[in-house]
Amino acid sequence: MKEFLQRKNIIFSFKRYGVDCLGAMAQGLFCSLLIGTIIKTLGQQTGLEYLVTIGTYATAVAGPAMAISIGFSLQAPPLVLFSLVAVGGAANELGGAGGPLAVLIIAILAAECGKLVSKETKIDILVTPFVTIFAGVALSTLLAPGIGAAASSVGRLIMWATDLQPFLMGMIVSVLVGIALTLPISSAAICAALSLTGLAGGAAVAGCCANMIGFAVISFRENKWGGLISQGLGTSMLQMGNIVKNPKIWIPPILASAVTGPVATCIFKMQMNGTPVSSGMGTCGLVGQIGVYTGWVNDVAAGSKAAITAFDWIGLILISFVLPALISTLVGSFLRKIGWIKENDLKLE
Repeated sequence: MKEFLQRKNIIFSFKRYGVDCLGAMAQGLFCSLLIGTIIKTLGQQTGLEYLVTIGTYATAVAGPAMAISIGFSLQAPPLVLFSLVAVGGAANELGGAGGPLAVLIIAILAAECGKLVSKETKIDILVTPFVTIFAGVALSTLLAPGIGAAASSVGRLIMWATDLQPFLMGMIVSVLVGIALTLPISSAAICAALSLTGLAGGAAVAGCCANMIGFAVISFRENKWGGLISQGLGTSMLQMGNIVKNPKIWIPPILASAVTGPVATCIFKMQMNGTPVSSGMGTCGLVGQIGVYTGWVNDVAAGSKAAITAFDWIGLILISFVLPALISTLVGSFLRKIGWIKENDLKLE
């Protein structure tokens, strides 16, 4: 059995299922729901109906896009990979608000089932798609509603707690999601799976921004403008290798997130009422900020918000850029003076 599984490239490991698949799912979400929402919002704001149509098509295929991305990360054979389109659609629809988590679990199971039978018969063109789709849709019917409900419940609990205790939960959510963004897992996928929006979503945005902008500014001495852009608009995950060597370099961004989270929830009442995946993106392509703006637009259209104010914009800019840069710079300078951060500790290869 061990040799058979090895030949089928089925490896039971946390890295493969908990890191690779989660990261791939976030990319699938980005290339469908997230970019579709951005295009749709742009069309609505400019009056270009064609952009609205494009965005609608893109958001409609979020489930299949996530499933294919997960299959790709599992190195699924072509027939398995293409069959996951139907699996992703079923899991995402039946999972409801917690659809992304349902897609993650069920796409993994369906892909591995498909890989088991792939190229084992002379009628592979029939057997492999049938097994993959049948297993995936059957599992979606049985498991997706429960998985989605559980994920939504956890997300609602976090959001309820944040509304109840905005200072404490704002700090906790900001720090934890910011840490998740820098670790080799996907904060965006986690936020999407939990449908994290509202004040909790705003705190998540704050934490992600604190890590990205924080590392970008404190490492400017070593990495110059290239590092500033790649971390500030890309990902702070680039520093993971340096964090392993010297965990103290993580202190400035984490402290920044501990401050900006409560500022977001208590002072500016910043909410993420756009797509939940945006809550875990921070300043990556300015997706977090676009998500917050999209939420403002939706709230104004729904009548729950009178208008987008200057106070809103000031809060978004302070939380996303100014405060993370200022706090991280001050703390980083102090840690350099006492020797906790040394020259080239933050240098990117």
